[in-house]
Amino acid sequence: MSTSEPPRWPHCAHGADPAADSVGCRGIHVPGHTACLAHLTSTDRDAYLTGLTPGDSIDHRGTTFTEPLLLALLNALRDPATGIVRLGNAACNWATFEGDARFGSATFEGDALFGAATFEGDALFGAATFEGDAWFGSATFKSNARYGSATFKSDARFGAATFEGGALFGAATFKSRAQFGSATFKSGAWFGSATFEGGARFASATFKNDARFESVTFEGDAWFGSATFKKRAQFESVTFESRAQFESATFEGGAWFGSASFKSTAWFGGSTFKRIARFEKATFRKRAQFASVTFEGIAGFVSATFKGLAMFGGAAFEGRAAFESTTFEDDAWFKSTTFATADRFGPLVCAGRIVLSGSAFGGPVTLLFAARRLECRRTRWSATAEIRLRYATVDFAHAVFEYPLTIASALDPLVLTDGSELAETALADAPGPDVRVASLRGVDAAHLVLADVDLSGCLFTGTVHLDQLRLEGACTFDTAPSSVHWRRWPPVRFTDRRVLAEEHHWRASQPGAVQGWNVAVLGAERAGPLQLAPVYRALRKAFEDGKHEPGAADFYYGEMEMRRHAGDIPRSERGLLTAYWALSGYGLRASRALAWLGAGMLLTIVLLMAFGLAQDTPNQTATGTVPAGGGKVTFEIDKDDPQNPTGDRFTGERFEKALNVTLNSVVFRSSGQDLTTAGTYIEMTSRLTEPVLLGLAVLAVRNRVKR
Repeated sequence: MSTSEPPRWPHCAHGADPAADSVGCRGIHVPGHTACLAHLTSTDRDAYLTGLTPGDSIDHRGTTFTEPLLLALLNALRDPATGIVRLGNAACNWATFEGDARFGSATFEGDALFGAATFEGDALFGAATFEGDAWFGSATFKSNARYGSATFKSDARFGAATFEGGALFGAATFKSRAQFGSATFKSGAWFGSATFEGGARFASATFKNDARFESVTFEGDAWFGSATFKKRAQFESVTFESRAQFESATFEGGAWFGSASFKSTAWFGGSTFKRIARFEKATFRKRAQFASVTFEGIAGFVSATFKGLAMFGGAAFEGRAAFESTTFEDDAWFKSTTFATADRFGPLVCAGRIVLSGSAFGGPVTLLFAARRLECRRTRWSATAEIRLRYATVDFAHAVFEYPLTIASALDPLVLTDGSELAETALADAPGPDVRVASLRGVDAAHLVLADVDLSGCLFTGTVHLDQLRLEGACTFDTAPSSVHWRRWPPVRFTDRRVLAEEHHWRASQPGAVQGWNVAVLGAERAGPLQLAPVYRALRKAFEDGKHEPGAADFYYGEMEMRRHAGDIPRSERGLLTAYWALSGYGLRASRALAWLGAGMLLTIVLLMAFGLAQDTPNQTATGTVPAGGGKVTFEIDKDDPQNPTGDRFTGERFEKALNVTLNSVVFRSSGQDLTTAGTYIEMTSRLTEPVLLGLAVLAVRNRVKR
């Protein structure tokens, strides 16, 4: 039966002023009479009541009950054996109860229909049992409505009801659906310890005073969508066995969900918390949906546990975001979220991803996370920020910040405000607490500081002002494969140096690439030598500014390698760079320069022994003319040209002489040995090349030890 349908029964013609009510009394006729129960003669009323037995159905729609009249009716239906009032179907729609309506522990064995009824006094249904449907839709309770310990075995409908006094449903049991949609609670609403075994619908309900649902158990769906809580909404220790639906609800007072247990999906999307929202120690076992929620006051999730996906996308935290000691066992999505004044976010632990992509931080903030992955793509910071992490892989692509921002690895467990350490049991199977940066593409690094992070897999191409990047502590990069690869000819061995991940990706993609070069891990477009050369150059400058010359040397090597392989340089320049690389590793590989120096010296010795040293020291000849009359004699001293040896050229004596000539050539000195014409040219060549190789070796050593 609809609770809003107009009356369709014969009206009592007694007791009403026709000028005030054109239809007179609205009470339905008592069967066999032409008046309602309120307007029967005392004789007819007594006869009617005497004829009732416990369990009979009654129909008194529109009747006005005084307190004595209602008591007389209920006494007529009281079971003498148990003292309990028993009613069958009870139709009291549009009825008016002028005094207290004392139904106490009555049992409604059929439907209880009180739609649009008016209770001017207290409505006392404490310990009542409703075995059929209970209809109180559009009813008006002008005083207290007491249903404590009542049992509703079928549907309980209070839709659009108005509770002007207290609505007391503490410890009530709703075994089927409970409908309070669009109800208005003008005074306090108490549902503490109630049990809703079926669905509970409070959609669009208005709570103008405190709404207390402490320790309530919702076994079916709990619908509070678009509900309005004008004052405190208390849901501490509530258990939601099924869905908890608070979508678009408005909490104008404090919202308290401390220690609540959400065993199924929790929907708060689009809700507004105008004051404090407390979810301390709450447990969300499945998805928690807080998308587009507005937290105007403190959002307290301290020690809360999210076992399923936590969705805060599009939310607005206008006050403090208190997530200290919060545990996310799945992903935590804060995509496009606004943190207007939050000064601290965490410490918290997340076994999955923390997604802050597209979010915005309006003030100085410290982020403290122990998580597997942190995504900050296009995240915006409008003030200084510090991000301290453990276990995380950070994707910082296209993030925007205009003030100093630090990404640092926390070597020790994060510390809570009470001095205790953040529990990291959710990350027990994680490989280690090291922090890895996956991408800085599109970032303006002028204000970026990285401390103690792993950059071995970081993508740098597209980073702006990379030369101003500050690296503090032990920031590590990937290295080149160092083992000798014999499958190629000549065999290939890459010397150990710091290498960007993008060079790994590029070399691994080349035909005939040797093993050991890593492939791309993010599916990003591979950068070539032309793009990588300026990246190496900028990082080299960053290391030089940080007085880390060995690190700068590695990036100089990478820069020269990328220049040598780039396709935009002339062939002659590529040949020059190739020679520079082959002879000394761009002036950075002392062993290579010394090896070439040794080879050159050995070749010089061999050539001198074979062709350069004279067979014997040429004899000197003095010739002169003595004047006839005596006087000064002038002698001309000459020496025979050195002769190539005709006998054994490779003797110990000749080796010693050749070694002497070669060693003097290395230091750019002449040995004074007698050389053949070929030997003279061999010595000249040696004096030109070998000092250069020695200088390259010295330069390489200097680049490795300079600070």
